[in-house]
Amino acid sequence: MVTRRGALAGLLAGIVAATVTLPSPAQAANGTIGERETVCASDLFVRTQPVGAWMGTLYQGQTFLVEGPRSGGYVYGFAYGYINRRGWVQDGWFC
Repeated sequence: MVTRRGALAGLLAGIVAATVTLPSPAQAANGTIGERETVCASDLFVRTQPVGAWMGTLYQGQTFLVEGPRSGGYVYGFAYGYINRRGWVQDGWFC
């Protein structure tokens, strides 16, 4: 006969085991100047200047050549993918 306490303990153990084996999400990082970085975010706006006008969107898996400089949480470089032009993106969204 299974007791309530035994069933609950088994259920909790199963949940913990399933949680531990799940893959962890990718950790986004700042871009490295001189490197062509891969976008980790689902989308990343390319702007004319930091917090400036939108001129396109990079999508997850597309790349951005970080040229620098950095300014106010943004970094300048060349956006590949659908954009293919230089602009500013918010830093911290690269794999």
